[in-house]
Amino acid sequence: MSLGCPKALVDSERILTQLKVEGYDIVPAYHDADLVVVNTCGFIESAVTESLDAIGEALAENGKVIVTGCLGAREQKIRERHPNVLAVTGPQRYEEVVGAVHRHLPPRHDPYLDLVPPQGIKLTPRHYAYLKIAEGCNHRCTFCIIPSMRGDLMSRPVDEVLREAEKLVAAGVKELLVIAQDTSAYGVDIRYRAGRWRDREYATSLTGLARGLGDLGVWVRLHYVYPYPHVDDIIPLMAEGGILPYLDVPFQHGSPRILKLMKRPAAAEDTLKRIAAWRSICPDLALRSTFIVGFPGETEDDFRRLLDFLRAAQLDRVGCFTYSPVEGARANDLPDPVPEEVKRDRHARFMEVQREISRSRLAAKVGGTMQVLVDEIRDDGTAVARSHADAPGIDGQVLIAAARDVKVGEFIDVRITGARDYDLVARRSTAAGPGN
Repeated sequence: MSLGCPKALVDSERILTQLKVEGYDIVPAYHDADLVVVNTCGFIESAVTESLDAIGEALAENGKVIVTGCLGAREQKIRERHPNVLAVTGPQRYEEVVGAVHRHLPPRHDPYLDLVPPQGIKLTPRHYAYLKIAEGCNHRCTFCIIPSMRGDLMSRPVDEVLREAEKLVAAGVKELLVIAQDTSAYGVDIRYRAGRWRDREYATSLTGLARGLGDLGVWVRLHYVYPYPHVDDIIPLMAEGGILPYLDVPFQHGSPRILKLMKRPAAAEDTLKRIAAWRSICPDLALRSTFIVGFPGETEDDFRRLLDFLRAAQLDRVGCFTYSPVEGARANDLPDPVPEEVKRDRHARFMEVQREISRSRLAAKVGGTMQVLVDEIRDDGTAVARSHADAPGIDGQVLIAAARDVKVGEFIDVRITGARDYDLVARRSTAAGPGN
């Protein structure tokens, strides 16, 4: 069972891959399993509750449970609630998880290499995959405890990442979603050491990686990108079509005072200038971000500044969360906590502003053409697809009626015929235009 963010999903894939290599069967139901591994999330209290409940469910249904993941860094909390778990390991402890499985369920036979595909075991659909390029984070944002769980930044060598990406594409993956806790910092810990792939050298840096991935001929989508100055170097690659014109940038707030309390590494004014510069180079650039409302000390004036930032930035995709105290986060000690009812009100006001922005930006696409990637075919023949502006599971969709002749994982060209608050409606077209 895998809970939490895409980074945890990649951890689960690695664990499953290793277990499959060693001859274990992966089954979908508790009653068919000899043992259950639960990969937990511990970022916010609601995730902690979900993880503890999932552990309890696995114990009730199966009885033999190994716990790993971010919440595993707080073993005492797990054992206070569930003392009968077989083992608890923290995040990134792949060997410890496999070792615990060996102790409680020894392999029955020697592994055969052909039991595992070259790309490993994936929990995503065949046509897209997450590509984790680093672990940990060097920032110390006051609302976050990820560094205490996953440690400081540890970048994977660029040649290793590119080889993994090449295997994924050879296995049929059409979209690579690049993830890390701080993707922009990739390589800083190993001083951007060069690696060799396909007889060329690439720096272990976001730009070097993007150049290499751009040669694979698939969609490449960048997530968790802090707006450092060197991100500017990525935008021309997007304009040239090497990687998708899409950036997932966690801005978190628009008030300079709150950003300072959060210890975020960017100023709102500089960010707006950078967004304008990016769009001047790559007009098709889609920007997604996340924000926190109700952070300790947030005043009505701070919140209005956030709404002003939102209107000025005109972001394509936005997620908003009310501040949730996380055990161990320094923000919990800040004065002037915001009442829950005020948090909820601000969340509703924030989302109404963003709904208007999204509706307007999507309406401007009506009549145009674009390339989309098909994720699903519904029983009524409607194809559910995504454009370059849509990451799976978090952004909008493109709905194409009477599309029974298309296949999941296929790129098709569509003409946009309608727009909703967050989704587009389309029909098949013979030629793709902007948004390719």
